[in-house]
Amino acid sequence: MDFSDVLHSRRSIRAFADKPVPQAIIDSILTDAIESPSSSNTQPYKVAVATGKTCQQLGQELLEKYRKINVIQRQPLPLKLFNAATSNAMPDGDYKPILGKYPGIFQDRRMHTGKGLYEIMGIQRGDKKARDAAMARNFTFFDAPVAIFVFIHPGMKFTALVDAGIMMQSLMLSATDKGLGTCPQGALGMWRSPLEKHFDIPKGYNLVCGLALGYPKEDEEVNSYRPRKISLDELLIPTK
Repeated sequence: MDFSDVLHSRRSIRAFADKPVPQAIIDSILTDAIESPSSSNTQPYKVAVATGKTCQQLGQELLEKYRKINVIQRQPLPLKLFNAATSNAMPDGDYKPILGKYPGIFQDRRMHTGKGLYEIMGIQRGDKKARDAAMARNFTFFDAPVAIFVFIHPGMKFTALVDAGIMMQSLMLSATDKGLGTCPQGALGMWRSPLEKHFDIPKGYNLVCGLALGYPKEDEEVNSYRPRKISLDELLIPTK
């Protein structure tokens, strides 16, 4: 594919086909991602790749934690505090998610994107059950056959997060070029403990997020959704 076509056709896929991704293709995508630039070529990231039974088991373990925490959040305050302290469902990721509203214009963009996504999925604003079900699909990777988890070494400070983002973009564009789809998922950084059961994570590396990978399911309208991007004028900082 032409590079511009790859760039503009990439989008977050939220419905994957029941079709395994050959290991050779996964390796090729990761090999492309390795070519990404990083600060002084430090490459301060590692990835854990879950396929097959490991992917399925991880999905069920993460989904169970999400369901537990979802119940706890709806309980009266005293019971909520007790269960939060005694349950193994509380998030144990290395980075805390943004809770509540995003600051300023970022909340507006977030709400606009969410509204558009729910509309294309046919979910009404007040349909809490349907919204919860849609959120839960994050933790089974939207049925993708591959889940990739991204770790960084915090010793490289903020540059590690920048470098990991560049690497993930390379990975996603490579996947798009090969006819696959991806969905980067911040939600997959909420729980680290299930990953510890399945992977020998090097000491000192922090979990950042995850990414679903697979073949997009055909004729699924949700896969056509593309939120509005900012304009060039919005991107540029004007001169004085």
